Amino acid sequence: MMLISAEKIAAVMALVNIPRSFAELDELVAQGLPKGALKASIEHICTGSDERKQILYRIVPEATYKRRRDTLTAEESGRVERLARIFATAEYVWNSEQDARTFLMAPHSMLQGKTPLDVSMTELGARRVEELLWRLYYGIAA
Repeated sequence: MMLISAEKIAAVMALVNIPRSFAELDELVAQGLPKGALKASIEHICTGSDERKQILYRIVPEATYKRRRDTLTAEESGRVERLARIFATAEYVWNSEQDARTFLMAPHSMLQGKTPLDVSMTELGARRVEELLWRLYYGIAA
């Protein structure tokens, strides 16, 4: 289920070239997103600088990030898009950036006590988090 638009995901990443479809977003990811997309996504999710660094370096290792000039690889860009997509979905479901942030950072029993952010570090984990969010949104017993 995809109620979150490519434009909303791009807004979380603060992209200048706004994709009008998921095909366009996929193309941007394949070409490599700007480093700023990662920083913008993390700033939506984390409030503290230590948290931001920790998440940033889980997406792109510290030494690699520091060597990177302007553009991330396609693989790194895919991780950034996934992070932005999860945040955009949580924000849609909770109708609040703060509540979305709280949800992503708090352990959840349906995720074996892990935080949704931790689980969403893999694509399959992100799908689990999205499914949980939609179940919450529609009032289906989670």
